[in-house]
Amino acid sequence: MQSTLRALVVAALLQASAGASALDVAQANPLLDSGPDPWIVRDGQMFYYMGTYGDRLAIRATTDLARLNEAPEVTVWQPPVKGANAKSIWAPELHRIDGKWYIYYTAAASDAPEGKEDAHRGVFVLENSSTDPTQGTWKDRGRLATAQPGIDGTTFTTGGKRYFVYSPYVGPDSVLAIVAMKNPWTLSGKETIIARPDQAWERQGGRQILEGPEFLQGPNGDLFLTYSGSACWSDGYALGLLQARPGANPLDAKAWTKAVRPILEKNPAGNVYAPGHNGFFQMDDGTAWIVYHANPGPEMGCTGKRSPRIQPVHWDEQGRPVLDPPVGRR
Repeated sequence: MQSTLRALVVAALLQASAGASALDVAQANPLLDSGPDPWIVRDGQMFYYMGTYGDRLAIRATTDLARLNEAPEVTVWQPPVKGANAKSIWAPELHRIDGKWYIYYTAAASDAPEGKEDAHRGVFVLENSSTDPTQGTWKDRGRLATAQPGIDGTTFTTGGKRYFVYSPYVGPDSVLAIVAMKNPWTLSGKETIIARPDQAWERQGGRQILEGPEFLQGPNGDLFLTYSGSACWSDGYALGLLQARPGANPLDAKAWTKAVRPILEKNPAGNVYAPGHNGFFQMDDGTAWIVYHANPGPEMGCTGKRSPRIQPVHWDEQGRPVLDPPVGRR
């Protein structure tokens, strides 16, 4: 009964996108009971969902996000027993590029000393030529040759060029860096650090962290990058925003301006804590939606209890993204 009610509410929410009320979103979210680091991409009429499982990569495919919990979970890749990408399989992203599917994911080396795994983490790439990413063979394209160890890689194109953004470890900080790409698995040129954790809200939980960068194209041509700030185990974990004006060079650190406050943060009144690690996807009508994870209660930490939620993206008069306060069922 509860599953059917959730499906009906989500279906109505998706149809009403921009006009969805806070009550609709509260009843619809979360889409699944568990799902850290959620990712949704639409290809034709199909939505593909991924999340962090730690020991494998899996995809759910559905034509109806209202019934995501009914979609079979298909394991498409498992890590080797030993090697650079053997454990801590995190933050997968599924991208359709030039007619092929690519999965970017974070992994750590099997021989990484306990407590020092960060120095042995990197972003890896898999490639699949099948039209259906739950089928076919995934070819290991290896680790991206980033300048630093790091996590949470994403890719986007603008001005006919492809770029890669990730969260490298630089001293005690996790920052955001961008670099051009020669192809979906090869970086080209020098990396540029475009943001550091220099705001108080980005330094909660005992760490200075910017992670989970995600690209969003603005309606006026502006480039936006959202990111998660602070330690994921802190209730202060939230989403920040970088903006570059139309025509700006994404590789120029001075081109990016950081919003002072988060654009999505905890909302105790709505039963949402530590919202973060988001992605964007589009509906058939072209409207942008955000998917992110959050906890339904305080002090729940950085565990599998984090669950995926969605809501529409609005735009202000200057063409900047605006998000309603997050709400959901407890």
